[in-house]
Amino acid sequence: MRVRRTFCFLDLCGFTSFTDEHGDQQAVAVLGHLRAVLRAEAENHGVRVTKWLGDGAMLSGVDAEPVIRCAALVRDVLQTDGRLALRGGICEGKVIMFEGDDYIGAAVNVAARLCTKAIPGQLLLTGGTAPSVPGDLSPVALGALAVPGVSQPIEVLALDPGPLRVTRATSAVRPQV
Repeated sequence: MRVRRTFCFLDLCGFTSFTDEHGDQQAVAVLGHLRAVLRAEAENHGVRVTKWLGDGAMLSGVDAEPVIRCAALVRDVLQTDGRLALRGGICEGKVIMFEGDDYIGAAVNVAARLCTKAIPGQLLLTGGTAPSVPGDLSPVALGALAVPGVSQPIEVLALDPGPLRVTRATSAVRPQV
């Protein structure tokens, strides 16, 4: 069954090196902080944490705006009180819903690949999601980028870190390192 969803992949930057330098206990604390902040914001915005991916996550939502806002808030909280920067990729489109809890399709793949192209603190999103960007966020057009596995270049926007926009739920979550 095909459904329209928005997908976001988030990734902690430099996690492997951090683990090597600071040890397993601090690495687990950093992951715990990411997960606590992300769970709170996902719940606040009606966004689903579809999969945990080691030092990152895959999010999905029916509407793009809550997914974008959730990702930006989590990024901003980690920018302020986390140990590592977060980067992400966001794409909206029709995909196959597989076995009721998994998604297969270009939108998923594009979001994942944009995440790998983002620099620390940056969220990259496809041009098609631009109308859903919340008004208080200021996307910057990067132009068309080649994305592996996609035949045509994709218009991409960047949401770089800006003024902190923290909700009450995340402001109470502090790192345990």
